[in-house]
Amino acid sequence: MAWLYVVFAAIVEVFWVIGLRYSDSWLEWAGTVVAIVFSFYFIIKACEKLPSGTVYAVFTGSGAAAIVLLDFVLFHAEFSFVKVIFIGMIILGVIGIKMTTAEGQQTEMEGSDG
Repeated sequence: MAWLYVVFAAIVEVFWVIGLRYSDSWLEWAGTVVAIVFSFYFIIKACEKLPSGTVYAVFTGSGAAAIVLLDFVLFHAEFSFVKVIFIGMIILGVIGIKMTTAEGQQTEMEGSDG
């Protein structure tokens, strides 16, 4: 379940980043703030079972990759094969971190006695 929280946080991150760029009305800004709150809630929940560094790396990496891809597809940003290669490297890194981190693994602070 902790990895699902990371996925939710990354998905919601895409919405609030787009909101930061395109919000014009108070209602859109309110939605952006709500998305930020949900995103951080999911990160906090994930950090209860997974190491914080792992959660942060996967959250930022997958969110950044998704945002860049959406920029290409929806917002007509300048396409570059070099950017695609680097996005692929981010995705490979996220997969590698996911494969080498067990759910339920305690953080160093939780595992120490003193």
